[in-house]
Amino acid sequence: MQTNNTDWRYTVMPAVFTWLKETETGVLEIDFDATKEYAAGILKVQGKGGTRMGGLVGSGTLGENSYLSSVQRLSLLKTLSEVAKEYGVPLVSGAAAETKEELATIVKELATVGVDTVMVMPPKTKEAPSDEEMFAYYQTSAIAAKEAGVTIMPYNNPDAAGYHALSTVLLKKLAALPEVTALKISTTDVSIIETLMLEDQDLKILAGVDTVTVHAGLAGACGGITGVGCIFPKASVTMQEHVNKGEWAEANKISQAMNSISYLDAQPLLLEYLKFAFAIHHNDEAGGLRTLGKKLTQAQIDDVRTRYLLAKERLAALDLLD
Repeated sequence: MQTNNTDWRYTVMPAVFTWLKETETGVLEIDFDATKEYAAGILKVQGKGGTRMGGLVGSGTLGENSYLSSVQRLSLLKTLSEVAKEYGVPLVSGAAAETKEELATIVKELATVGVDTVMVMPPKTKEAPSDEEMFAYYQTSAIAAKEAGVTIMPYNNPDAAGYHALSTVLLKKLAALPEVTALKISTTDVSIIETLMLEDQDLKILAGVDTVTVHAGLAGACGGITGVGCIFPKASVTMQEHVNKGEWAEANKISQAMNSISYLDAQPLLLEYLKFAFAIHHNDEAGGLRTLGKKLTQAQIDDVRTRYLLAKERLAALDLLD
């Protein structure tokens, strides 16, 4: 299998869905074969410029991470590591804990199943830690990563309920840790990215919200992690190709074409919405409604279908369907 030798931080990477199947008793369990097949299908796709997705993000928000047990999560990632190795890309997954000691354990566990870079969320505590406490939390993860032979990516997601925003002062300090390979900034407020880049042009920042991919690139992000790109990978990769070349008008055409569905990536039910849209794309609506998350109402199902079809029509006009 030909590898993608581009620095993965300058590419877009898919946050793949975890496919589920129903047992005879009605219990949902991970369908490892389907999850592996769909992940490989996404990594096969090339953009118009000939590049592909530069990495694979597994067991993230869109992978139903918060609903999986530790055993399920590690088994899933071990399966996805086979796909990542086949296509010569790094495997990325997330970690969040209440204490730094627990976090260190999770980082080391992820390394044992083939994860190359760990996206580290802020601590899951009710009260926001001080910057000093927050730094110690991330520093502990960095030490664990060094011992395990992996890297980390501090994950700032101020729009996500239950997590604490990282200040730009702290983000710059974290970026200086040797084990930190990049920062992930998931917010529609791209001024955070611009502020960081104004102070250090060498920072590597990945955007994490599909609605602002082009805007994040203008602000200085070098790459991104996508949910919509799982559904329309050719469009997502091609858009990143234009961003990397500074071809903003061309990149924006694609962003506008995907606007109706990218909107869903910035909603609280992004997992449920985008997973169903992915299922429509693959003619498996029933499979898309199998989730450990919330059940969609008929009105929500109809809205997702309408948004998907509109994006598909617009992307077809640009010859960007796979």
